[in-house]
Amino acid sequence: MTDLAHPLWIEPWPLVLASASSSRAGMLRAAGIPLEIAPADIDERAIEDELGDDAGLIAAELAAAKAVAVSARFPNRLVLGADQTLTVGSERLHKPSGLADARAQLLKLRDREHVLTSAAALVVDGAVLETFISAAKLYMRPFTEEFLDRYLGQAGDAVMTSVGGYQLEGAGVHLFNRVEADHFTVLGLPLLQVLASLRARGMLLE
Repeated sequence: MTDLAHPLWIEPWPLVLASASSSRAGMLRAAGIPLEIAPADIDERAIEDELGDDAGLIAAELAAAKAVAVSARFPNRLVLGADQTLTVGSERLHKPSGLADARAQLLKLRDREHVLTSAAALVVDGAVLETFISAAKLYMRPFTEEFLDRYLGQAGDAVMTSVGGYQLEGAGVHLFNRVEADHFTVLGLPLLQVLASLRARGMLLE
């Protein structure tokens, strides 16, 4: 029987999303994918320390590690893990620890190019079926410090939920003068690649 709420999804069970990101969940739900949210609890910094400086590899390995950890709680279910890294020059940034850290990160990114790399992994019973990687180049404009302080005041604690201290889908769009990217990659998920894989696996209608 067709699920009238999710007519394109033909699996009997929802996709398990190993992420607390409201942005990722929103993208998938907007695409008609039913979800069960189960954030992973892993030591991301410890995994990063073993992987060197390849942003794509780091994002893919973290996405897979999250999905593998969550899959132990969901036998025989498809689990999607995701991660995103930000590099500016040779430096990799993480989610800000507070507003002061967000301000420092944004000053570092001001009037410069940086790269967001988003990755995802599909896992069943601890086995990684496929990984996806997509990168985006973003160019921040030379904004004033008065603007920055007003932006931080408007954005509030939300700046601590995303690497770089901004959400492009919100007030963070004012920080930029150019974006060379798949919009979904900027928001944290190589969505088109994930959907293509789900179709190929017979989970979505062709």
